Order: sequence, then structure tokens, then C-alpha cells
Amino acid sequence: MSETVQPAPKSGFFRSIIRWFDSDYIPEGAEALRNTPKSVDWPRSIPFVILHLGCFAVIWVGASSVAVWTAVGLYFFRMFAITGFFHRYFSHKTFSTSRAFQFVMAVWTALAVQRGALWWAYTHRHHHKHSDEEDDKHSPVVDGFWWSHIGWITSKKNFPTDYSKIPDLAKYPELVFLNRFDTLIPALFAISLYAIGALLPASYGTSGWQMLVWGFFISTTVLFHGTSCINSLAHVWGSKRFKTTEDESRNSFILTLITLGEGWHNNHHRYQATTRQGFYWWEFDPTYYVLKIMSWTGLIWGLKGVPESVYAEAEQNRLEKAAAERA
Repeated sequence: MSETVQPAPKSGFFRSIIRWFDSDYIPEGAEALRNTPKSVDWPRSIPFVILHLGCFAVIWVGASSVAVWTAVGLYFFRMFAITGFFHRYFSHKTFSTSRAFQFVMAVWTALAVQRGALWWAYTHRHHHKHSDEEDDKHSPVVDGFWWSHIGWITSKKNFPTDYSKIPDLAKYPELVFLNRFDTLIPALFAISLYAIGALLPASYGTSGWQMLVWGFFISTTVLFHGTSCINSLAHVWGSKRFKTTEDESRNSFILTLITLGEGWHNNHHRYQATTRQGFYWWEFDPTYYVLKIMSWTGLIWGLKGVPESVYAEAEQNRLEKAAAERA
């Protein structure tokens, strides 16, 4: 998909504002943005700041069991979309599905408010190609904790989607549409939460504003930081089973609990093409379990396993480590 250049408004501020609604509006050219320094684009960051500030509205709307459990449920519902679909399908194609359910997955991931599936996949594939190198968009080894956790996503440099790097996905116009107008689904989602809260009977003890604050602002903010822990912590915190990854990816059970199985990050960096990231039965991987169940329904199929050669390498590394500890 070629990148077009449109007539540009004079102000970079207004270009950033327009990109709140149209992510492919880059009149200065995508390459110009990619060549900018690693720095925060404050106009573009305003919605991100509003998302966090919106959490403080809980002071006025209060809490109810309905609103709190809605927030918790939506965290896990959308975290699965991130791990199972953004990551294991769109980024790595570790299983197959129909075009119709692919679209459903793209809509589902859009609820996470982490931009479009094509941008996510392009960014993640780029990360694996340059893991812990200077060109890595979010390496804590190169740029430190705060940049890898939150700074990188606010930068103009990392904003454009390079459709030429994801031709397998960019050939679907419906995916490109959702990627381009990546605030559409989140906006409808927020409105729906308010409407549900407003329409629920008084016996539920909630309201439209309360459901909006808990179900959208609080749940989405926690979801963002849960996801970002993989970027900022999974390359500095945990153990390394595989020494051949040539990066600092680590395995962490704690991060696994936060992200439904994504904490087995060293496993993943060793072999990206498998649907499972917990390579062994004792490595808790809820995302894989749900995907396995979905495969029984016929919605998805062709889940990819871990090659025996990778297991053999892991065993060899285990024996070498045990021998070194005995010496």
C-alpha cells in the first residue's frame, strides 16, 4: 500500500489533532515522521493524558460492585484480545482463521484502545527484527524504563503504520479502515458503557458516568500499563532459558499473571511462530488455553506448536546450567 502525501496545514499542532481521528493523515510524509528524534509529541498525547486523568473522576462518581466487576471483566476480556489476537495472530500468524472472524478479532482488539491491529502488528514485528538494538522502538536496555513503558508510544517517530512491512494484512481494506480510524471503535465503546450504566435499573446501584469511569477510563488505563510491562520489564526482569535470542528477553511468572501468558518472553523470542508461549505444561498460559478451546469450535485452526529441536535446546541449556552450578 503506497503512502500518499496530501496538502499540509501550516501548523504541526493541527496535523497532530487531525491524527486523533485519521491515523493515516500524514501530509508531511510518513518517512519524515519516522526520521524525527525520540521525543514526546504533546498534542498527540492529549487523549492519552485525558485517559489517565479520567480515572480521577472516580472521586465524584464513586463505586459499585457492578461497575468494579465490569472494569475487571473488561480488563481480562481485552487483555485476551491483545495477547491472543494483536500478538499471536496479527503479529505472528501462529494460527489461521476466516476473513470474517479476522475482522471480528480486529474489532475486538480495537476495544483495547491500543491503536489499530495493523499498526500493532507492524510495530511488534519491527521490535523482533531489532530487539534491544538502537532501532528497537521500546527497548529498556537501550532507552530505559520510562521510554520503553510509556514514552515511545507518544512519539511522532513511532506513529505511522508502514503498510509495506505488513502486506499480508494491508491487502484487507476493512483492516486498513479500522487501523486508519482507530478511535472509532473506542469512542463507540465508551458511549455504549455510558448508555448501559444509564439504562440499568436503579437496583444495580450504578449510573452512566460510573460505568464510563470504571469500565472505560480505569479499566483501559490499567490495561495499557499491564501490556506495557512486557515492553519495560520483560527484557530486564526474570530468567533466561535460551541464550541464542541475542537480546535480553526474560521469562517471568509475575508478568504472566498480569498478561495472561505473555510473561514467558524469552520462550517467545526464541521461537515466535508457536501459538503457545508457555512451552511446558507447568508454564501457565491462559491465552493459549482459550485459543485451544476456540480451535475446537472451528473459529480458528492450525495452532502451531513448539518444534522438538527447541525443546532439545532448552534441555541442553538446563543440563549446562546444572553442571555449572555443581562446579
